[in-house]
Amino acid sequence: MGRERFEDESEEVRQVEALNDMSTAARIRRAPPAADPRPPQRPAHARTAPRRRDAALLEAGYGMSGATSMHHVLQLASQLHDERFPLDGQMVFSVTEDALCSMGRHNMPLNAEEPFQVRLDSAYPAAEAARTAEPVYLASPDEYAARFPATYQLAARVGHEAWACLPLTVRGELVGVWLAAFSEPVAFTADEQDLLELTAELLTAAVEDMQAAAAEYTLSQRLRHSMDQSVAPQGLTVAARYVPTGGGLLVGGDWYDCIRLHNGNLALVIGDVEGSDVHAAGVMSQLRTAVHAYALEGHGPDSVLTRASRFLSGQNSERFATCLYAEADPTSGKLHLARAGHPHPVLRLPDGTCLLKHIPGGLPLGLMPEADDYPVTTLALAGDEVLMLCTDGLIESGGHDMYTGWVRLRDVMSPAPAGDLEGMAERLLHVVTDSLPPHADRRREARADDMALLLVRRDPVGHTAEPPLRHLALTVTQERADGVALARQEISGLLHDWSDADRVDSAVLLTTELIGNVMVHTDAPASVHADLTSHHSLYVGVTDGGDDMPHQLSPGELAPGGRGLMLLDALAAQWGVRPEAEGKTVWFVISDAETAPP
Repeated sequence: MGRERFEDESEEVRQVEALNDMSTAARIRRAPPAADPRPPQRPAHARTAPRRRDAALLEAGYGMSGATSMHHVLQLASQLHDERFPLDGQMVFSVTEDALCSMGRHNMPLNAEEPFQVRLDSAYPAAEAARTAEPVYLASPDEYAARFPATYQLAARVGHEAWACLPLTVRGELVGVWLAAFSEPVAFTADEQDLLELTAELLTAAVEDMQAAAAEYTLSQRLRHSMDQSVAPQGLTVAARYVPTGGGLLVGGDWYDCIRLHNGNLALVIGDVEGSDVHAAGVMSQLRTAVHAYALEGHGPDSVLTRASRFLSGQNSERFATCLYAEADPTSGKLHLARAGHPHPVLRLPDGTCLLKHIPGGLPLGLMPEADDYPVTTLALAGDEVLMLCTDGLIESGGHDMYTGWVRLRDVMSPAPAGDLEGMAERLLHVVTDSLPPHADRRREARADDMALLLVRRDPVGHTAEPPLRHLALTVTQERADGVALARQEISGLLHDWSDADRVDSAVLLTTELIGNVMVHTDAPASVHADLTSHHSLYVGVTDGGDDMPHQLSPGELAPGGRGLMLLDALAAQWGVRPEAEGKTVWFVISDAETAPP
């Protein structure tokens, strides 16, 4: 019984399976061909269009970050045009209290030569976008005419078929509106709206940069104008130049100043605040005003720098500054200089020889105001001698270090005629700026910096005797013993073209000996004056305030001193001692071998 039942069930199963096979075969015969499991492929042009548009958007965004005008920005945005996105004309509006004012346009012929302005309360799409801070999309002329009938005729004359107005906001604040016009009707799908919003974000950044640049430009223009107001007194001629770094500013952290003092002297100031941004320009303006005020109060160079350092430290600007301050007497040609971490000045002699004048100095302003110490150095300019003060940007821009930068400036300054101070200033600037990349790329140049230059020449006045070919004047104080080494360098530089190295060494040795006598035997500073005539005869005089006259001794072999006058006898062509109103001057004359008397 059970077996029969099992066999019957097996037979039923076989019948069901057979029926299933038949129905499946029938479905297969009736069914259409099986669908491809892969997603349907769009035409090739549909697949590549978004990629091209993304690439164009990236390229436009990169270009906008370095654009210098709104016209340039809109030209870059126009690269998004293609068959599916027929962007044609554009306009960007800035926002005032009650109106929208065009600040840039592309392919918008309406009143192309005149600024376009609409009131914020007008029935204009861009005005509505500004009022509501929401985009306005007009997909066709019919939609424009229905929503904004009052201004439709104005838009219809241009010939566009669709419009989009998007607000440009920065941190929730409206800064502008972008109007995009299209040559064909646009549905403004979600993808197209996303593209417009991304482009609006790029334009927002450009508008923000340009508004900031405009404010910085106005500030820097005022600061630049204030630096150009200077008049040198009779007897001195001054030429000044300033070249900003890249980025659109007219001024950075560098500055110069010429100040007519109440005593008739002229104060010459050159300085460099750390950085070349608008913050550096602001700090520079404050510091320049402070230095100007301290100078007019009658303070000396050291006192001016000390006060300026304390002033800068008290501003909490987190910036320091270098500075060189010189007070020039137009009658005598004497200069009293103090230096705060600034590059040394250069003295150009009448024959073109250029000497780097090593001026003792202190720390930059604002760095450690409690440790300020700015010693004063005295120089004397002879007729047609030129003193150059500059900032480090003039020396190092173009990839130079301090040494090669000085050589570059020397090679230009030396052959330049002293009578044409303005021409000398122009040549010094050109040799530097010609080596820099184009202005648009200058901000990428690691060693580009703003530059300030100040040249002062003592004008020749009725010489009755032949003027010295080269002249040197410096002071060595008891407190700064390293001044002896500086004096040795100065004398050696004065004789750079002498053919007999032994005579140069003799001149340096005798100068060192005379200064050393002052340091050892008196408490007064040593004033060194040196003149080189056109016959290559060198005169050196060292003056001190002591009344005791030197006496020639006969020291033994082991004596520690007493040989100064013996050296003068042996090495100098002439020497002597001249009493002064206060103190005395010991002097000597020595000549180059080629011109020495037989």
